[in-house]
Amino acid sequence: MNRIEEAAELLAPASRLVVTTGAGMSKESGIPTFRDAPSALWENFDPMDLATREGFLRDPALVWRWYGDRRRMISQARPHAGHVAIAEMETMFPSFLLITQNIDNLHRDAASRELIEMHGNIFRFKCFDRDHIIERLPETDDEPPRCECGSHIRPDVVWFGEALDARDVDRAYAALEQCEAILVVGTSGIVAPVSGFPAVAKSAGAVVIEINPEETPITPLADIFIRAAAGAALPLLVTALGSNTLRENDNH
Repeated sequence: MNRIEEAAELLAPASRLVVTTGAGMSKESGIPTFRDAPSALWENFDPMDLATREGFLRDPALVWRWYGDRRRMISQARPHAGHVAIAEMETMFPSFLLITQNIDNLHRDAASRELIEMHGNIFRFKCFDRDHIIERLPETDDEPPRCECGSHIRPDVVWFGEALDARDVDRAYAALEQCEAILVVGTSGIVAPVSGFPAVAKSAGAVVIEINPEETPITPLADIFIRAAAGAALPLLVTALGSNTLRENDNH
């Protein structure tokens, strides 16, 4: 039995599954990791200086243009087979939650619905001063445009130094404490608090399965580590899960 089949055997009896994903998922769709400059235009700028409230206050137009370039680059990407497989897994478990660190909307494009975008979504907007949600950007050449309240509009993403949405955090921990299995995919395992989620689930008795091309700080916790890209491994896992489900039904 190979690692994919072993993972399917462990996952098949679970009724509550949590999946976490990180930048590795996006990289397989051709989206550079955060520190990889999207173009030579930005090679002299540190993303850490741009993705902060302080950076936005210093030069709102610069930050707005940088995120505009990132949106245009990301909008050309498409979900890969791994994104689609996770969306299929959502239909296979009575209780399912996807927790992603990615802001690129690819999980939604692949039809995932039960998900938390811990770091926001680059295609959504809010105002800087009061967090008003912006349903539609004003038609203006201003960079950045302004909310009706007068505040500048910014991307609805979590910048360095900002707190995560407390409702998302509470929902994530509630799922982790109740899940029977957690599948960790394409993450470096170093960005808190998501890096600690597998340990929370494991302490609650969950099986931990990791899929990554390289080992991470999470690997020692994993009951099964599958060294592979998500786009290659996840469709095989879904197929194996389907076979396990069929066998279980035959046995009843």
